[in-house]
Amino acid sequence: MIEAAQFVEAARERGFDWYAGVPCSHLTPFINYVLQDESLHYVSAANEGDAVALIAGVALGARNGRRGIAMMQNSGLGNAVSPLTSLNWTFRLPQLLIVTWRGQPGVADEPQHALMGPITPAMLDTMEIPWELFPTEADAIGPALDRATAHMDSTGRPFALVMQKGSVAPYALKKTGLSGVRERAARAPVERFEGERVTRREALDRVIGLTPKDSTVVLASTGFCGRELYAADDRENQLYLVGSMGCVTPMALGLALSRPDLRVVALDGDGAALMRMGVFATLGAYGPSNLAHLLLDNGAHESTGGQATVSRGVDFAAIASACGYALALDGDDIGVIDRFLDAKDVDGVRFARLSIRTGTPGDLPRPSIAPEDVRARLQAHIAR
Repeated sequence: MIEAAQFVEAARERGFDWYAGVPCSHLTPFINYVLQDESLHYVSAANEGDAVALIAGVALGARNGRRGIAMMQNSGLGNAVSPLTSLNWTFRLPQLLIVTWRGQPGVADEPQHALMGPITPAMLDTMEIPWELFPTEADAIGPALDRATAHMDSTGRPFALVMQKGSVAPYALKKTGLSGVRERAARAPVERFEGERVTRREALDRVIGLTPKDSTVVLASTGFCGRELYAADDRENQLYLVGSMGCVTPMALGLALSRPDLRVVALDGDGAALMRMGVFATLGAYGPSNLAHLLLDNGAHESTGGQATVSRGVDFAAIASACGYALALDGDDIGVIDRFLDAKDVDGVRFARLSIRTGTPGDLPRPSIAPEDVRARLQAHIAR
C-alpha cells in the first residue's frame, strides 16, 4: 500500500498536473489529495468518456511537458471506449489512465462488477492500450510512471495503470466543493433571434470570418460539420473530429482550461449534443471565458441519411443557461454568430444554438489530410 502523496508527487515531477474523472471508492485518496492542492487541476466529469476527451484536449494544447490523467472505475470503460478508440488512438493524443479493478477475479465485490471485472484486462488489450498493475510499493512508483511516459511519448497513445483494492492508503477530504468551479449569482438570460435559416456552409463561412488564425482554435464535431468546415477553408487552426461523437465539447474544455492564451470555439451538432448532454453541466461549471460552444441544429443526423433527432423539442439555450453558461443565445438568424463571438465582457463560457437548414453539397469531400497530421499541424500552429 502506498500513500496518495507518493504517487501524485512522483507524477507531478513527470509533468502530470491535470486530472479528470468520475469517482470510485478505490480512487478516493487520489481525488481527495488532488482536490486539496490548488496547484493541481481536477475536473469532475459527468462520465468517463468526457474525462478522456477532456484530457485529450489537455494533450492537444500541451506545452512545457504538461500531461494529464483520466481516472475511472473499470465499469466506466464502456463510457470511454468511443474517445479512447476514435479520438485518442486516431489522433495520437496520449494520456495516463488509472482504472480501478472492481470485480477482480478472486476478490469479493458487488454483482454489477461480476462481468466487467474479469474482462477488464481483455478490454484494454483489445483497445491496444498497454497496461500494468498500479504500484503498491513506493519504490515501484517511479519506474511505473517512467514506463507509462515512455510509451506515451513514443506512440502518442494512452497507457493504463489498473488499480487493485487496497492499493492506496486513505486520505481524508478536508475541504468542500470543487476547485475551479465558477460561482454564479443568477442565470444568464436567454437571448433569442428571429430570422431566416441559413445553410451549414453559410454559418461556417461566418465562423471562419470571425475566428482569426493567430488567436483562435476551431474544433469541429464529427460528420458533415467537420467535412464542410474543411471544404470551406482548411486552416491550420482547425481540427475535424472523426468518430468520438459528442466529444468535441469536453475536448474543447480541456484545451481552453489548459491554454488560457487561446480562444477555443467548439462547433457542435444537435445529434452530438444530445448524446453527451451531461457535459453542459461540466462546461457551465468549469468553462472559462476563452471557450465558446456553438451548436448548429438542423434537427437531423444528416451524415447518416437524414434521420430526425429530437432536438426540435429541446431548448438547448435554456439548458445552457441553467447549467451556468455566462451567455446563452438561440435563434434562426445568422446574426446569432456575430453576437456570440463578438460579445464583450463575458465572464465564463458562452453558448449559442443556431437553427439551420438541412442539405449538404453532393460533392462534399472528406479531409485528405490524416487525423494525426491535422493534430500535429494544429499543435505546431499554436506552439508558434
